[in-house]
Amino acid sequence: MRRPTGRRSLRLPRWGPARLASRGEDAHAWAMVMTVSRRALVSGLLLLPLAGRAGAQHDDPDPFRLSGPARQGAALLGTVPDGIMMLMFGDRRIDFAVDGRFIIAFDRDAGPEAVLKAEMYDDRHIEQRLVVAPGDWRIEQVNAPLLGGAKTSEEYQRRRAAELERIAAARAIYTQSEGWRQRFIWPVKARVSGLFGAQRVYQGTPGSYHSGMDIAGRAGTTYVAPADGVVTLAADEPFTLEGNLLMLDHGMGLNSAFLHSQRLLVKQGDVVKQGQPLGLIGATGRASGPHLHWSMKWEDARIDPATFVGATGQS
Repeated sequence: MRRPTGRRSLRLPRWGPARLASRGEDAHAWAMVMTVSRRALVSGLLLLPLAGRAGAQHDDPDPFRLSGPARQGAALLGTVPDGIMMLMFGDRRIDFAVDGRFIIAFDRDAGPEAVLKAEMYDDRHIEQRLVVAPGDWRIEQVNAPLLGGAKTSEEYQRRRAAELERIAAARAIYTQSEGWRQRFIWPVKARVSGLFGAQRVYQGTPGSYHSGMDIAGRAGTTYVAPADGVVTLAADEPFTLEGNLLMLDHGMGLNSAFLHSQRLLVKQGDVVKQGQPLGLIGATGRASGPHLHWSMKWEDARIDPATFVGATGQS
C-alpha cells in the first residue's frame, strides 16, 4: 500500500489506543475516547483506553524518555507520557505505538534546535526543547565518475528522472513492520570505508555529501537485513548511481537502502527477518570498487546508520 500524498491523512493507526489515567473522571475520559480520530475512522477501529503509566510533569527534564542526545544525523527512540492526545516534532505529527514508543531523527543538516510537544487529554501541553549538536563532517576523495553508470550528461538526465521516481515511490510505501524497535545488527562485518555526511569529491569534481555508510567487502559477499522489514524496491536493472538497489521499510517512517549490489536475493514485497540474506556485495553504479553502501532515512531526514550499530563494522 502506498502512503497517500499530503500529511498523513490516511496513515494506518500504528500509534495505538489512548491511555487515560484513572482519576475519578471516568465519564469525561470515556467521552474523550469516544471521539473517533481521523486515524481510527480510516482503519475502521474504535480505539479503547489502556491502563496508564505515571503522568509526566511540567518540571520533568526528560518527559519523553529519549534514548540519547540530539545531534545531526542521529535517530532517537522515546516514550510518550501518559494521557497524551497528540505528539508533534516541530510541525510534524508523530505516530506512536500501543506501548507509547516512538522514533524521531535529525537530518544531516538539521538546525541547532528542535522541539517535541505533547497535547494532553486534560488540556495540558508538555514541551521539550532539544539542542542539536553539529556533526563532524569530513571531505572524501572518491575515484569514481560523477555520473556513475551514465556515459554523458544527457544520458544521465534521461535515466535519472525515472530512477528518482521509483525511489520516491518506494519511500512512499508504508508498512506495519516492527523492525524500527529492534537492536540493529551490521548487514556485513567488514571495514568501514566511507562515512555518513562526508563531502564527496569525484575524480576532482565536487558532489553532494555522502548519504550513507560504505562497508568494504569482497565482491559476492552476502549481506543481511539489519532489522525486520518489508522490501519496497528491488531493482531489476542497475540504476546510474545506486547500481542494483534494494530498499527496506522498517516501519514508523524508518527505511534502509543498500546500493551497488552484485545481485539481489529478495524481491519487492518480501517480508524479511533480521539476519536474513538480502544480496551480494558488488560494484554496480557509481562505485570505485566492491562495497556495500548502507543509507537510512526517517521520513525526510537522512540519518547515519552508525546511530543504530556503532562506529565500526569489525566489532
